[in-house]
Amino acid sequence: MKKLLSADEIAEGVAGLAEQIARDYAGRPLTIVGVLTGCVVMLADLIRLVDLPLRLGWVQARSYRGTSTVGGVLTINADLLPDIKARDVLLVDDIFDTGRTLLELINQLDELHPASIRSAVLLEKEGRREVSVRPDYVAFHIPDEFVVGYGLDYNDLYRNLPYVAAFEAKDLESTDGWHQI
Repeated sequence: MKKLLSADEIAEGVAGLAEQIARDYAGRPLTIVGVLTGCVVMLADLIRLVDLPLRLGWVQARSYRGTSTVGGVLTINADLLPDIKARDVLLVDDIFDTGRTLLELINQLDELHPASIRSAVLLEKEGRREVSVRPDYVAFHIPDEFVVGYGLDYNDLYRNLPYVAAFEAKDLESTDGWHQI
């Protein structure tokens, strides 16, 4: 694997997102909806830096399963979502790839009549967007590579890495091993 973002770089990027979010929502309560499971690490760091009254909720959206590095059918589970009617909502996800997941989540949340919906992501892959929607807050733009670490996984491994790394072809061939740099 090759390291794309160090733990220090990530901390600076998340702090920058927190500053923007706190400024944009100054004095207003905010409902943050995390997209499970990839955003958990970022969300834990982010909410400790956002000095606003906030509530948390969760939604599970996934299109990658097991060792696949290509998205499949999107499934969404909103059982852990609080009431968002007439509330400002910030949807937080780990990565913006094609944008199909974010677009579908925004469409579904919009049916619950929030006051507003914005989105924040740790990473946006360059050259992959297939939809007109873009995240409102982006910490980092990265090349079109399969990445792991800081919440992002491959076959349920690597989420706990404190940095973001790109898998190389040789890494993908070994699905049962643990590679760390």
